[in-house]
Amino acid sequence: MQAVSTELTLEKVQQAVNAILVKLGEPETDLHRKALAAFKSNDHQTVKRLAATNLTDHYSKALGYLGGALKLTPNTDTILAESARAAAAFVEEKTLHELGAAIAQALN
Repeated sequence: MQAVSTELTLEKVQQAVNAILVKLGEPETDLHRKALAAFKSNDHQTVKRLAATNLTDHYSKALGYLGGALKLTPNTDTILAESARAAAAFVEEKTLHELGAAIAQALN
């Protein structure tokens, strides 16, 4: 079993953040565009507010967590994990929507 490195650096966390951003992909709604623009301009409070006022939106939820990850606290691992879970839920929801539309088109 390989030893786990517990040393957090901003560079390592940024790599994890980038992986999550890639999985989220390009924003397709106004909400997602606002959330991503706020995230990229380091306006993490706005991202958190968007996530808090759009509770069923996994895209903004994922971004809402990420600002906290960049602070390198003892909770950074947990914050990254929750952001990744929200990003995965977003991708799953999007895929199900796309597949449902494809099935509907095929069967009509």
